[in-house]
Amino acid sequence: QVQLVESGGGLVQAGGSLSVSCAASGRTSSAYAWGWFRQAPGKEREFVAAISWSGARTNYADSVKGRFTISRDNAKNAVNLQMNSLKPDDTAVYYCAIRLVPYSSTYASTQVTDYNYWGQGTQVTVAS
Repeated sequence: QVQLVESGGGLVQAGGSLSVSCAASGRTSSAYAWGWFRQAPGKEREFVAAISWSGARTNYADSVKGRFTISRDNAKNAVNLQMNSLKPDDTAVYYCAIRLVPYSSTYASTQVTDYNYWGQGTQVTVAS
């Protein structure tokens, strides 16, 4: 089993920046890809960003490209999502997730159903 705990988030004015992080504990000796997803009230959970085990491959939703950056620190079993130029439409609960993969994998899926473990979520609110 793997446990994921998010931190960061909060309230920010439109145009501002915020960072959310996630740390994994438990069965962390395996390789895994990280993903960030978000869910706004009344909407389905949607993909935000993903990064492969080595960090060589990243994927971003079109809505956040050029504004958000995902990075990982394998030594700390952690991932970070730096969010710049935030918009009110970015308001949502942000979830981190991991999928166990082979060490050689460049997997960085954009699909909710591809991830094995999820964090509890952290609220990001962007005020206009």
